Amino acid sequence: MRPATATAAAVSTLLLGAGAAAVAAGRLASSAALGTPLRRPLPGDPRLTVHGTGPGTITLTRSLASLRPGLYGLTGPGVHAVVGPVLDGAASPDTVVRRLVRGPDHGIGTGARVRLTPQVHSGDPASALGLPFSEVLVPGELGALPAWFVPGDRTTWVIAVHGIGTTREHPLNVLGLLHRLRFPVLDLAYRGDAGAPRPPDGLSHLGDSEWRDLDAAVRHAVRHGAERVVVHGFSTGATMALRAAAGSGLRDRISGLVLDSPVFDWEGTVRALAAARGAPAPLVRLAVRAALGRTGPHRDGLAEALDPAAVRVPVLVAHGPGDALAPWDHSRRLAAERPDLVTLHTVADAPHGAMWNAAPEEYEEAVRRFLVPLM
Repeated sequence: MRPATATAAAVSTLLLGAGAAAVAAGRLASSAALGTPLRRPLPGDPRLTVHGTGPGTITLTRSLASLRPGLYGLTGPGVHAVVGPVLDGAASPDTVVRRLVRGPDHGIGTGARVRLTPQVHSGDPASALGLPFSEVLVPGELGALPAWFVPGDRTTWVIAVHGIGTTREHPLNVLGLLHRLRFPVLDLAYRGDAGAPRPPDGLSHLGDSEWRDLDAAVRHAVRHGAERVVVHGFSTGATMALRAAAGSGLRDRISGLVLDSPVFDWEGTVRALAAARGAPAPLVRLAVRAALGRTGPHRDGLAEALDPAAVRVPVLVAHGPGDALAPWDHSRRLAAERPDLVTLHTVADAPHGAMWNAAPEEYEEAVRRFLVPLM
């Protein structure tokens, strides 16, 4: 073989090897970003150290996260607690004291590593809130979907759908309000959740295919007496709500949507998730390309659902500028272009999925005002 030909062949082999390695790395990064279940930490959820506890207080590492106003869950190995507002009296400039609303019976040891989470409650509607409920199975296209059903005496049902990084325990944050308003509530687990069917490719599609499980829940509600349905979706659950309102065969039964931290930018969210899962910066773009190659295009269905002209039912959007995972520009645009049907409840200083946590009373009042005309 001539030297030039040999060199070209060697370079081609190296390039092919590098290309294959890049493809493999991109697939690994996309799996880290989208592999189900998506319950790992989200952007803006740093680990904090517990520096001590006292009567009704807990001292944590000072950071932007631990200084957030509001009510949050606190999770770590063997720990689930609830923390409230920041209090005066930090022992050092590196710590912050928060009210300890509820902690584990065994206490929280100094040095424990924990994270704040918008998922305040642990358990089911009875153990967490003292509400009567039943376990139901919703027939879905991939198999039975578990759901909690909390009865109410209205003919309008609320279907609650969690999002990225949480479980059906997350909507328990608003279940007390919905129960006081006497709505029957169906709190759904969907493909990829514990007890639900696994997606065929093992990946989350960020609502793009999961919305069909919500469609199945709407059908279940109508079969069991619902005349109308309001969907309260969080994060990708909000994306599912929009897709169902646009594409469900029973969309005429959907009378309103509450969209909390909606994911409107599929590729941007994959980039943020890949980075949050530790993918090096050069691999983040490869992760998005690999995710698109594995899950298919996502623009057309979401673009159709997001078209302001297609909105036909009242929508309440709860979102804010602190969301690093699903930027709120799309929410603001939707509200600005359809002020006749879309109301924006702006929440400051709240990370993704934590619009209720930042200011629970204001959030619940906005939801109450929205729901009253839909009863």
